[in-house]
Amino acid sequence: MSIVTIRNVEFINNPARFSDVYRFRVTFECIAPLKDDLEWKLIYVSSPGNEELDQELDDCLVGPVPVGVNSFEFEGSAPDPSKIPQEDVLGVAALILTGSYKDQEFVRVGYYQNTEYDNEEMKETPPSKIMFDRLVRDISTKPRVTRFQIKWDVAPPTRALASAGAVTSAPVPSADDLDNSEGVDDKQNSTAMEL
Repeated sequence: MSIVTIRNVEFINNPARFSDVYRFRVTFECIAPLKDDLEWKLIYVSSPGNEELDQELDDCLVGPVPVGVNSFEFEGSAPDPSKIPQEDVLGVAALILTGSYKDQEFVRVGYYQNTEYDNEEMKETPPSKIMFDRLVRDISTKPRVTRFQIKWDVAPPTRALASAGAVTSAPVPSADDLDNSEGVDDKQNSTAMEL
């Protein structure tokens, strides 16, 4: 079970110019107090087949992290155009947000980013040399989330969660409690029980 769960990632400046910083707000829930900070990284992947070209745009430490819902704003630099092969500038790239605790990655949230020129004429007939000042980016709002099991140095509060669930859950009738005298047949009762 994960101690930290991402609830939402909101891009504050999307779409934006290619050279603009990335600004977003991360909301997450923590179910137990953590002894150390969480580390978050933003990575730009222009060439999926070549990890050496991945660019770490920024990282930050968040902590101390209290129990409950927390959020922070993260700002990452634009990718360095000189490190992107010309054939990989336009079109789809990936933007990855990772969360780690004690050098153990527990979540990876990936987004597709589409990069194109800011006008129709240049989109249809791109110049031979990339004009970075005319590029815009648009990040997909549908992330791909991968969670990893790690060794947390705290235990989740299982007793509190179990007792809270018992207090708020509705009683479940047994089959003996069902009254068939009101013209309801057994098939309808079994359907109701399955819901």
